[in-house]
Amino acid sequence: MSSLLVTNIGQLVSWDADQPIREKAAVVLEGGRVAWVGSSAVTPLADERIDVDGATVVPGFVDSHTHLVFGGDRAEEFEARLAGKPYAAGGIRTTVAATRAMPTPQLRVRATRLAAEALHSGTTTLEIKSGYGLTVADELRSLEVAATLTAHRTFLGAHVVPEGSDAASYLQLVKGPMLDAVAGVASAIDAFCEEGAFDESQCREVLAAGAARGLAVHVHANQLRPGPGAQLAASLGALSADHCTHVTDDDITALRDAGVVAVLVPAAEFSTRSAYAPARALADSGVTVALATDCNPGTSFTTSMGFVIALACRELGLSPLEALRAATTGGAAALGQSDLGHLRVGAHGDLLVLDAPSYVHLAYRPGVDLVRHVIRRGEVVR
Repeated sequence: MSSLLVTNIGQLVSWDADQPIREKAAVVLEGGRVAWVGSSAVTPLADERIDVDGATVVPGFVDSHTHLVFGGDRAEEFEARLAGKPYAAGGIRTTVAATRAMPTPQLRVRATRLAAEALHSGTTTLEIKSGYGLTVADELRSLEVAATLTAHRTFLGAHVVPEGSDAASYLQLVKGPMLDAVAGVASAIDAFCEEGAFDESQCREVLAAGAARGLAVHVHANQLRPGPGAQLAASLGALSADHCTHVTDDDITALRDAGVVAVLVPAAEFSTRSAYAPARALADSGVTVALATDCNPGTSFTTSMGFVIALACRELGLSPLEALRAATTGGAAALGQSDLGHLRVGAHGDLLVLDAPSYVHLAYRPGVDLVRHVIRRGEVVR
């Protein structure tokens, strides 16, 4: 079992409870995990050695909300929004049609390229949702494509009601044959609780059915307007409530008391010119906040967690340290993973070497590729 020493680190963000940020540090990775963290002055022997010459090292980003498997794009819709047309959930059906029409090999190539793009910019763990197939066969193949890219695969059959169907009959399909087909591939289930998609009782039925099959629960909640999504997530003990753009004080209290992570996706709000989620109120109330890209062709066509961090600082009111935590340990919490998003001993050996003297530069230099090296599971992949 080979080991790798990363040394001469100017600033190390490990999220260790006693010393979350170290100066003049080093890390040893062995067997794909963190084996040692300490001073660069005296380090253990290792099979390989990387001297980063004073650079900053942070945990790899954990992107806990993406929709990477899809066909087509919605550039025309984006251009129309720039001209003043508001976003509506129904635009999802455009992507559904394109996804159904795209052969599986092409779906796989596109998703693989996007996942590689994310990895190149520092995302070492990502979640991928289905939801652009909306038939048994297309939802299954979407998740099978996702299975070639990540262990975190979320069944989002309850995304919208497809053309030519009604909500009642479609939900029977989602809870029955569709869930039966995907339960062995998906690790979690999600539902879009929103006007134009599904109401609270419909989402509760779908999510409860998935939970009964052993799937973790997520909820697309309170994205376009105030609604029951956040309270639904709290009542179900969901891992996360995602978007949370229009949450009330009562919603925030419910999320905190239930231990539900609020996954915020400011790039979607940037793209749609929508109000931003109240990150400051969520964080100050004790809710665990995560940041994610929501990469999808309609509302957030980006894989860059660095861009999301910069937005979170500029528009959501998070400090650079809070934003980095939300993009690492926050994302890990949203996926129910305690060994991701930090560099304490025993964690997965996922880290980024930044061409910067401090983690602050992730927000300070938006749009600039600061990632010099990406190490995932102890292997240098960039």
